[in-house]
Amino acid sequence: METVSIVLFLLLAVVVSGAISRMLPVSIPTPLVQILLGAVIGLSTSHRVELDPELFLFLFLPPLLFLDGWRIPKDELLKDVSTVVELALGLVLLTVVGMGFFIHWMIPAMPLAVAFALAAVVSPTDPIAVSAIAARVPIPKRMMHILEGESLLNDASGLVCLRVAVAAALTGSFSAGSAALNFLWVAGAGLAIGVAVTLVVTRAKAWVAKRWGEDTGSQILVSLLIPFGSYLLAEHVHASGILAAVSAGVTMTFAESSRQTMASTRMRRNSVWDMIQFTLNGIIFVLLGEQLPGILEGAHQTVLPTGHASPWWLAIYTVAIVAGLALLRFVWVWASLHLTILRKADRAGDMRSPDWRLVAATSFAGVRGAITLAGVLTLPLALNDGTAFPARDLAIFLAAGVIVVSLILASIALPVLLKGLTMPPEPSKQAEEDSARIAAAEAAIQAIERHQHALAEDHGEADLYVTAGGRIMDLYRERIEGLSGQQADERRAGHRLFGEFGLVGVKAERAVLARLLRDRRLSSEVARKLTRELDLAEARYRG
Repeated sequence: METVSIVLFLLLAVVVSGAISRMLPVSIPTPLVQILLGAVIGLSTSHRVELDPELFLFLFLPPLLFLDGWRIPKDELLKDVSTVVELALGLVLLTVVGMGFFIHWMIPAMPLAVAFALAAVVSPTDPIAVSAIAARVPIPKRMMHILEGESLLNDASGLVCLRVAVAAALTGSFSAGSAALNFLWVAGAGLAIGVAVTLVVTRAKAWVAKRWGEDTGSQILVSLLIPFGSYLLAEHVHASGILAAVSAGVTMTFAESSRQTMASTRMRRNSVWDMIQFTLNGIIFVLLGEQLPGILEGAHQTVLPTGHASPWWLAIYTVAIVAGLALLRFVWVWASLHLTILRKADRAGDMRSPDWRLVAATSFAGVRGAITLAGVLTLPLALNDGTAFPARDLAIFLAAGVIVVSLILASIALPVLLKGLTMPPEPSKQAEEDSARIAAAEAAIQAIERHQHALAEDHGEADLYVTAGGRIMDLYRERIEGLSGQQADERRAGHRLFGEFGLVGVKAERAVLARLLRDRRLSSEVARKLTRELDLAEARYRG
């Protein structure tokens, strides 16, 4: 009962934090509000949530990384794949090596392997935190796609580096050759397992649905189990469960595109995954805040191995690490963007935004969050010989400090840097979208005509089928006329009014439904169906 109570209390804290962040007169990122609320909870009770590092990693990371891989725009990712790889792999390796030596030099009491482990956990970035910070100052789409792609890969690469560093700390030895081979196995096997599990599961699911029908609840549950199954299978063969979850999510996009799923299943599944993403990210930040009082309580003891007595040295170390991370990221981002995006834009003469603002915004967007917390908590409690893992509390304290400080800095700097910032202009996709809509409408008209003839031949009453089919085909013909250049000016001018009048109509329909339901002149089942249709109509008008 105690565990269930803690879970329910954390869920309540996530809801309350969201409400508080909306009520505040100033814009404060929701993750910061959640951390502060968690800290209040930790200070107001003597009970502490004891986190099992492996269980924490297993419960939170697979579904979040799977969803990131599933939803990230693949064409946008491929367009800037060189930039993403440079940031996700090159920057992570530079951070692990550079910051590892820097931390060991700054804190000699922390063994080099542990310093590398700390550098590895603070190397991944968290796009969820960035999105929350920039909620009122939208990030340019292309920049956000780059950050999402970077986070998708650097989560895995950073945690794989952490694994290698922890193994070196446990064994007391390190071999570059064996580490490279281990890295290839961990990464390659993890990627392959994620792809294989997704393909096998989706094909089996499609086979069952084709023969015995599709069950929405089962379809949603299967999508929830895929990341955990990929993770467990990869970890069983000593590969990267994180990379398995990522590749499973990416593969899910292509696997789903070749197999039809009911619209109701997709809509409900999207809602379930939105709720899971919101809940898990919120719980992670609330837990971080809840752990802070306990971490701070041991600050006096934590700082002693460094040779200092004042806990303020921990703040100095944290600021120094954040500054080192920012410097490395700024230099690498500057070089990466100038070699890829900005170089191409300069050749075309299309770059209008100042280079330094783009570089600075991309640098400050490197906020640390859930992955860093999950990674640092997986540091083992003891070495192979049974002795305590050296400087574990110090590493956890510094990682937590980096998360909080990076969030605060980004919440201050990003809104200023992002205001009016534009990426190199992108070609409009409206023509592509219109062409696809026209092709779909033409195919629909042809299919309806064929169905009309088939029904008329089988059942007679051709006039009935012509009338019914003609009404639907008229809608498709109107769509083709509106998208093919005819009435184009009227369509553009009337788009806003169309949406406005549509929303007015939806509002009136909702009022009528509510009155009929109150007067018991409408059943709840029919009301749910009509309400769902109005939700879809409202989303279309607002889009």
